Amino acid sequence: MLSLPPIILASNSPRRQQLMRDAGFTFSVQSKNVAEDFPTDMPLQDVPVFLAEKKATAFANEVQDEVVVSADTVVIVQGQILNKPADKEEAKVMLNLLSGKMHEVITGVCIVSSQKKIVFSDRTEVYFKALTDQEIEYYIEKYQPFDKAGAYGAQEWMGMVGVEKIIGSYFNVMGLPIHKVYEVLREW
Repeated sequence: MLSLPPIILASNSPRRQQLMRDAGFTFSVQSKNVAEDFPTDMPLQDVPVFLAEKKATAFANEVQDEVVVSADTVVIVQGQILNKPADKEEAKVMLNLLSGKMHEVITGVCIVSSQKKIVFSDRTEVYFKALTDQEIEYYIEKYQPFDKAGAYGAQEWMGMVGVEKIIGSYFNVMGLPIHKVYEVLREW
């Protein structure tokens, strides 16, 4: 639909790839192993933009006619970032921490070519119901949410039964504020 230069999606996330496809974009997937560290004194809300920009700039010397789209999503609850859980125990701790509370999901996006760079973020409030130990155990066993920030996917069972309310973009919670990406690329 849009006439764009070749797009490189700098993400191995199947959810981001699906959102880009569903929005009508044609792209190739390339990612680099970029350390996801950030300054310890950085405000938590700035971390996803910082990391998205870091992922995109890893392509700086390779981009010619292409446009690189990178993103990073963080879950913030009680003043701390929940990354991807390393194992079942860490997933349990995270889901217990989210249980019965509101948390923020912030996705930073960097879209860059050899001529320009646009960086932005989107924020969504997610309200979880109080979860039982059985619900948490079932979800972890059945869905293995070890590749998801905060140990859950809004599009999976936990999102269906655990999320009471979302204020903001549902797609942002999935990992990419596709409505904003579309607008930026439309104006490209």
